[in-house]
Amino acid sequence: MSFISFKFLLFFVVVYVFYLIITHRWQNIWLLAASYFFYAAWDWRLLSLLAAITCLDYFCALKIHEFEETSKRRLFLSLSIVGDLTILGFFKYFNFFKENLEFLFNGFGFSVSPFTLNIILPIGISFYTFRSLSYTIDVYRKEMEPTKKIPGLCPLCLFFP
Repeated sequence: MSFISFKFLLFFVVVYVFYLIITHRWQNIWLLAASYFFYAAWDWRLLSLLAAITCLDYFCALKIHEFEETSKRRLFLSLSIVGDLTILGFFKYFNFFKENLEFLFNGFGFSVSPFTLNIILPIGISFYTFRSLSYTIDVYRKEMEPTKKIPGLCPLCLFFP
């Protein structure tokens, strides 16, 4: 679903109107469902990627908050940063490096058979990766408390508009 399509406009209006109608208790769950639906419209197989990033940062933020020791806090912050950036880097740059390595080897006269993984760049991967990272960093800096329930975190990281 493209941001500049009539389908998106209709989807956005429906989500917003329901958001205004429902009680506060259900608003985060509604935004979570709408966000997952939006990302699934691009490719449903990538929902596991969204869940993995969200769960990683949820767990790391709770652990950062749990410890007072700087070394342990830094360990979980590092885990969050490395995990998120590894996922982001893989999806954004795998094809770039693969194509350039093939070009380099061919330039030196080595014949390499290209391998293909058909990596699809998930829509908004940079957005939700950095949003999720900013949450973990804010918890590390003690600028905010971690959320105790994952439905409270998901709309922050995955909010589709």
